Amino acid sequence: MKLRVYIETLGCAKNQVDSEVMMGLLKEHGFLLEMEEDRADIIIVNTCGFINDAKQESIDTILSLAKYKEHGNCKLLIVAGCLGERYNDELLKELPEVDGIVGTGNFPQVVDIVNSTLKGERTSKHGDINVVFDENMPRILGTPSYSAYLKIAEGCDNLCTYCIIPKLRGKYRSREMKDIIGEAKSLASQGVKELIIIAQDTSNYGIDLYGEIKIGDLLDELNKIEGIKWIRILYCYPEKIDDKLIESMSRNEKVCKYIDMPIQHCSDNILKLMNRKTSKEHIETVIKKLREKIGDISIRTTLIVGFPGETEEDFLELKDFVKRMRFDRLGVFPYSKEEGTSAEKLPNQVEEDIKISRQEEIMDIQKNISFEKNNEKIGNIYDILIEEKEAENVYAGRSMYDIPDVDGIVYVNSEVDLKEGQIVKTEITDAFEYDLIGEMLDESC
Repeated sequence: MKLRVYIETLGCAKNQVDSEVMMGLLKEHGFLLEMEEDRADIIIVNTCGFINDAKQESIDTILSLAKYKEHGNCKLLIVAGCLGERYNDELLKELPEVDGIVGTGNFPQVVDIVNSTLKGERTSKHGDINVVFDENMPRILGTPSYSAYLKIAEGCDNLCTYCIIPKLRGKYRSREMKDIIGEAKSLASQGVKELIIIAQDTSNYGIDLYGEIKIGDLLDELNKIEGIKWIRILYCYPEKIDDKLIESMSRNEKVCKYIDMPIQHCSDNILKLMNRKTSKEHIETVIKKLREKIGDISIRTTLIVGFPGETEEDFLELKDFVKRMRFDRLGVFPYSKEEGTSAEKLPNQVEEDIKISRQEEIMDIQKNISFEKNNEKIGNIYDILIEEKEAENVYAGRSMYDIPDVDGIVYVNSEVDLKEGQIVKTEITDAFEYDLIGEMLDESC
């Protein structure tokens, strides 16, 4: 009898790709993939361990799914991902519900770990954070058939003082361009229309393999692939965004006019404490260039408030910066003090209530900016990728300015039946803080 495996994925898109490879490996070795956790014989939780909130969500999810060992079919509960890598011994000691651990670099061994736990062994495989993965590993998409993440590198060399990722994911390792192109073509042949480029730092792609940054060249090659309609790029660090990348984004028609550029702060004082290798002046220069060269580009960023040493003056500077830069999308996180990071030992830690207050202030500013920018879209026509039917003659979709599960939704009114993955031209008729409403004009793709 074949055993059924359910995988719950938490955290970032990099984890999503890892889960998809684990699904491919398990299916290749005779396991059945299960979509309902209560029917699964084996449950794997691919966890996040980046900040406190993510760690708590991971623990809560593990405990929630553990109930199926008593009230469902579950025989084994395995923890994978960053939490498993970071706290492997503690998890096995403190959570008797957990039968096995799969570290961030060990997920290619998931079949061996499952087989060991089936024999009654509590197995933990972790520590291979700098492993170079086999390009021939199978992958089963867990995203909708028309959209897929394309991981171009693993690990990180930036050593930001607040970040634990280098200790969990290892040094920066780019994939060979030919391998990335090969995977992208394979995804296109499966019906994927949207490629979402990811890594810990996509803007550093190629530096370790080719001695120079090659993200612009990679976009040039991806743009040639038949069947792909949209290519969007996430996790670009501002200090690496050069004229070559901007020109590549501008000239390649399939590359979305969208960039995710986490800046974390604007105060030079805080940027230095964070070990961010940029400055307020440079960030503003990059934003200006992006907007000049790529007309209506949408810029998403993330900020950290309440970092150790952040004074009221630093925060006021950040508020003014957000008002002036008018980002299209923006997320704010209160600083999370993480053990094992350099920032943990910094003096002048900020009180939690001040962090939350500052987060709320920035988000209030951004809500107004987002609403104003959405109102500017009324009367304009955009290509909308349909994702699901919401009601009779109403469909939910995304424009090239929206990444899945993060940005806004466009609700499309259509008298014609639309299908998931279809791209239709839509005129925007109304706007909210983050979402839009429009009328379909024709079926374009």
